[in-house]
Amino acid sequence: MTDSLFTPLELRETELPNRVMVSPMCQYSADDGFATEWHRVHLGSRAVGGAGVVMTEATAVSPAGRISPGDLGIWSDDHAEALSDTVEFMREQGAVPGIQLAHAGRKASVERPWDGGGPIPESEGGWETLAPSAVPYPHPDGEPVPTRAMTRDDMERVIEQFRLAAERARDVGFGIAEVHLAHGYLLHEFLSPVANDRDDEYGGSFENRARFPLEVVEAVRDVWPDDRPVFARISATDWLPDRPSWDLDDSARLAPLLAAAGADLIDVSSGGIHPDQRVPESGPGYQVPYAERVSEATDAAVGAVGGITTPEQADQLIRNDRADLAIVGREHLRNPYFTLEAAHELGVDVEWPVQYERGRFR
Repeated sequence: MTDSLFTPLELRETELPNRVMVSPMCQYSADDGFATEWHRVHLGSRAVGGAGVVMTEATAVSPAGRISPGDLGIWSDDHAEALSDTVEFMREQGAVPGIQLAHAGRKASVERPWDGGGPIPESEGGWETLAPSAVPYPHPDGEPVPTRAMTRDDMERVIEQFRLAAERARDVGFGIAEVHLAHGYLLHEFLSPVANDRDDEYGGSFENRARFPLEVVEAVRDVWPDDRPVFARISATDWLPDRPSWDLDDSARLAPLLAAAGADLIDVSSGGIHPDQRVPESGPGYQVPYAERVSEATDAAVGAVGGITTPEQADQLIRNDRADLAIVGREHLRNPYFTLEAAHELGVDVEWPVQYERGRFR
């Protein structure tokens, strides 16, 4: 019997019941940032399905930080309260509820994917985006959204927005706060020279480009309870070898700094900073080597994401010490009960919801 995928993971004083996490996946189904019944069912069913951690989609810390008008938000107490019943339900199912705190930066103000995904003109409800530099994201399907380089006052305001969002998430019972530093959004934009051409203390050198993202992580950790972990999602590489960009060496260098800032687990993804990116391989577990490299550079736990689709693959990832957490995205869209099925296939006896006992795999 193989049970490594079902070995609990303790981070601070929070125990994850197994090593499966539902990856944050945007649903674009919020109403002015408020969670709807879609979120309750989407997140709740994955908790019923046995995942140890169920992470919300990217949840905007401000209206300007939304990717689209359909994004989830937590910029007010009312937004947090709209998530409270879902958080309680996930806990009742044995999952640790997590929230990904995010600001979209220059990739904000676009339509939902099924509405085309293109930039929204200001005349149609779009908004000016914030970024480290006044360099708009080069959307291939529309005119770039006007983008303003952030002032120090803007940066202080965003840090406070992250801090307040973390406090709200804490108060409604989330067990994990994940800071989103990946996929070309605001904090990744500061890290990468592709989007950051500042000439002050927040641009230029690696240390300067990392300064603001680390300040945000520190602010979240400062208000997050000592017994609950903070995660940080990073893009390990920009996939842009033809120009100065963020790469795996940078990520390995950043990892111990994130840990020192308060991150207990680094969630290793990649890409998203520019449409010119060239992904060399997107097969099963294609980002796992990135997680391994980051793990070598830090004492923090590491999660691997990308192309994890089978129980055996997820289990081997943990059993072979390639990562501490298997972060499963698209497979959870296809199968909310991935973890329960994994237990059956791996020969591990786990508790099922009593309402579903008669549906156990045989």
